Amino acid sequence: MNAAVRATVRMGIYTGAKVYFVHEGYQGLVDGGDNIKLATWESVSMMLHLGGTVIGSARCMDFKEKWGRLKAACNLVKLSITNLCVIGGDGSLTGANQFRTEWSELLADLTKGGKISAEEAKRSSHLNIVGMVGSIDNDFCGTDMTIGTDSALHRIIEVVDAITTTAQSHQRTFILEVMGRHCGYLALVTALACGADWVFIPEMPPEENWEEHLCKRLIAQRGRGSRLNVIILAEGAQDRNQKPITCDQVKNLVSKKLGFDTRSTILGHVQRGGTPSAFDRILGSRMGVEAVMALLEATPETPACVVSLSGNMAVRLPLMECVQVTKDVTVAMTEGRFEDAVKLRGKSFQNNWDTYKMLAHVTPPEMKVSNSSINIAIINVGAPCAGMNAAVRAAVRVGIIQGHQMLAVHDGFDGLANGQIEPIIWAQVGGWTGKGGSNLGTNRHLPGKNIEQISLNITKFNIHSLIIIGGFEAYLGGLELVTAREMYEELCIPMVVIPATVSNNVPGSDFSIGADTALNTITMTCDRIKQSAAGTKRRVFIIETMGGYCGYLATMAGLSSGADDAYIYEEPFHIRDLELNVEHLIEKMKTSVKRGLILRNSNANENYTTQFLYNLYSEEGKGTFDCRMNVLGHMQQGGTPSPFDRNFGTKMGSKSVLWLTDKLKECYRHGRIFANMPDSACVLGMKKRSLVFQPLASLKDDTDFEHRIPKTEWWLRLRPILKILAKYDTVEMDTSEVAAMEHVIKKTGLVKGGKM
Repeated sequence: MNAAVRATVRMGIYTGAKVYFVHEGYQGLVDGGDNIKLATWESVSMMLHLGGTVIGSARCMDFKEKWGRLKAACNLVKLSITNLCVIGGDGSLTGANQFRTEWSELLADLTKGGKISAEEAKRSSHLNIVGMVGSIDNDFCGTDMTIGTDSALHRIIEVVDAITTTAQSHQRTFILEVMGRHCGYLALVTALACGADWVFIPEMPPEENWEEHLCKRLIAQRGRGSRLNVIILAEGAQDRNQKPITCDQVKNLVSKKLGFDTRSTILGHVQRGGTPSAFDRILGSRMGVEAVMALLEATPETPACVVSLSGNMAVRLPLMECVQVTKDVTVAMTEGRFEDAVKLRGKSFQNNWDTYKMLAHVTPPEMKVSNSSINIAIINVGAPCAGMNAAVRAAVRVGIIQGHQMLAVHDGFDGLANGQIEPIIWAQVGGWTGKGGSNLGTNRHLPGKNIEQISLNITKFNIHSLIIIGGFEAYLGGLELVTAREMYEELCIPMVVIPATVSNNVPGSDFSIGADTALNTITMTCDRIKQSAAGTKRRVFIIETMGGYCGYLATMAGLSSGADDAYIYEEPFHIRDLELNVEHLIEKMKTSVKRGLILRNSNANENYTTQFLYNLYSEEGKGTFDCRMNVLGHMQQGGTPSPFDRNFGTKMGSKSVLWLTDKLKECYRHGRIFANMPDSACVLGMKKRSLVFQPLASLKDDTDFEHRIPKTEWWLRLRPILKILAKYDTVEMDTSEVAAMEHVIKKTGLVKGGKM
């Protein structure tokens, strides 16, 4: 929430508006006085890393009464405030909409009662409202992610990781209750991210006789060599007859019926607190900027809207339509239309549920090596990154469910050439989602000279299709294999490349597995570094991030840690720019915010190195500030994967195998597989709002091979936000993709009488 408050204040001031804080939520609006204060640029400094909200929030009964809203309106009119930005859940947003709807009526009453003059009423004749959804449950329909959800998942996954280590040692069953009274999002994503054995969510209660199924499943898991069982339960979990299912109930069932050593943990308010994740800070900052734009463009005719994120696109949605669909979910659940409830939650919820169901609710084929005639090989290429193992695990398990035999290739393309290939089974990948690095082993070598050896091994091991998980090398290697198809018929098999690299520089995808984890590592490090400067004052830090020529990490980390600038290769900078930055920092030292943070992407410029910048800033800042330099290095590639990367890896892994299964059917002719069409070798990537397969060959034109980056990069549009929030005056905003108002009702299909 604080990132959103900070961005709204700074963007508002940047556009020349006066921005006010309303402390203590609607209560502050009703009470007025000191609760409504003018905000300044500096008043929102050093708050990005704080959880909760610095302006306070409170449940307010007075605002639900008309007299309360009259007082609130009077306070706003006196300060000539006509734009209101509300961050909260559906209750707060519905309240805001009601306030707006009866605004003219409130003004008439105030004028009649002599509280305000006719002149004042005329000046504030209209109230504009924009909402941002802050709720850890992610229970607001129409939005992919609400502010706070990702941070809550970070807290939950930290706990799950800690619990699973002890459960593994003692062969225990753990039941974990997470928040979500009416929405199972947290429970569902947690279950996906930790590979839980069972999940209870309110939208989709278990079938009748679930007790029996659950016990069978736990026994089966132990039988396959698993030493622990994890069950995730949303606090609003219920059965088909809407009777609550509680933690204790499940615990008693497992311990009495199976005699397993069982423990239960209720996470409670731990999930609300802590430092916000990088994703949440960027989401909050983007939403804050978008909210100000929406308010400035609003007319009396535009409906109150919420700003939200869909894929990586900022969107505006009519507030009341979202509230309506959110209510429809509750209605669908009470009427027992559970399929509808899941559909209404939106595409991303539906995808999570389908993936979970496929991985967890199917009894896998027996342990024996599969008798399927299809072999799919999985290979990791390039530098290791967090989340690779999650993708491998999902691919292996979905492949086995589809009836294929899965093969693991160790140590990249070298392993493929040297025959380091062996079958990999269900139990081998247990617990892989939470492990960083690459368990299969990986390196940066391309097929190159070994193409002939590779094609011989493809025949020898009877490989029918290939999943390549990795960074830019995976993409290049894939292209080399496709090009070599003319010479080697053995390479005419379906292939899919899954982007996994901290640099996020693979053409064909807006995000790659591993980038979110690296971003969180950089953000946390920057927080600590800034904190050290808060004590010493007048200090500027220059930090070098990874990413090769791709400035994604530097830019996004700049947004999430509140940097003064981020130097990247894609946006050339010259001596004049460096001079401006130094002047900007000298000015900044005159304010109450006496510290600076500059990020530089490792290959931003071959002459203006990190050392050069450090020397320049040290010399120019003499007597005003001193400098320190940090090169973050390989800590950015390690660590346990973030919830986003686990979930993303799992979805990518399973989707790739399902696609290959269909492709193999298409390419099966005269008793053998033959695939030489461009669309039989694809990159699976996230584009704007959905996962899409794009032929490797078709991405060549959009690739800068020399610098190993795509020619078009969506996140460059966010660069101006970084500058504006760091107080640069003249910033060109690219508003060509300004978010238009979209409708939610049409998207989900209104539910009438139980029919979609």
